Amino acid sequence: MSTKSIIEIRGLKKSFGTQPVLEDIDLDVHAGETLVVLGHSGTGKSVLIKHMNVLLRPDEGEVIFDGQPIHDLREKDLVPVRRRIGMLFQNGALFDSLTIADNVAFPLDEHEICSGKERTQRVAQLLDMVALDGAQLKMPSELSGGMRKRAALARTLALEPEVVLYDEPTTGLDPVTAQQINELITGLQERLGLTSVVVTHDIASANHVADRMAFLYDGKVLRVDTAAAMRASEDPLISAFLAGGNSTA
Repeated sequence: MSTKSIIEIRGLKKSFGTQPVLEDIDLDVHAGETLVVLGHSGTGKSVLIKHMNVLLRPDEGEVIFDGQPIHDLREKDLVPVRRRIGMLFQNGALFDSLTIADNVAFPLDEHEICSGKERTQRVAQLLDMVALDGAQLKMPSELSGGMRKRAALARTLALEPEVVLYDEPTTGLDPVTAQQINELITGLQERLGLTSVVVTHDIASANHVADRMAFLYDGKVLRVDTAAAMRASEDPLISAFLAGGNSTA
């Protein structure tokens, strides 16, 4: 795993109205790692990762991707950046009126990447990656929560991103299904050489997938370290969260 930073956040501040959410955030995401962003609800975890692909823009500070500042790019100039940074949203965000095949192919169609037989083959490959091959003709309403999450992940991978941002990937899933998602995250990282940023308050998930952890508290990054070092931390805020974060988030 590289120590080269593929995403750098410097002095990031974000408020909504008069409510500050993120205050003077500095954070690096190393190429090839899985960085887990931890913290209680309302600490700005999801707000933070939405700056990484400029779904949100900072009030102050910089977001740098692969050496290029991206926080102030125009929307049309963000298109190639967002092809390289995929995002799995918390609710999956599948289109209810489209089959699973058409959901997965949506980015391929939007960018006019392939059609016909090639499109069909590409969709099958993507669904196979997430253990859903054969679900092409099903509708989202016919799938379980875990299967919908995997279908959304297949769609996220359609443009072959280098970075995948996961927003609470195991929320609402039973422990067995959550563990399947965890194994998928680590397996895809190894198979495709992805860089992953995972926002979660699921401690079991964090322990399974994390190379490093960043702990957010009161709008600031309290500490960033290896997963093992974070688990051994004597900071009372971190140790209390890691001992029982699921029940307090």
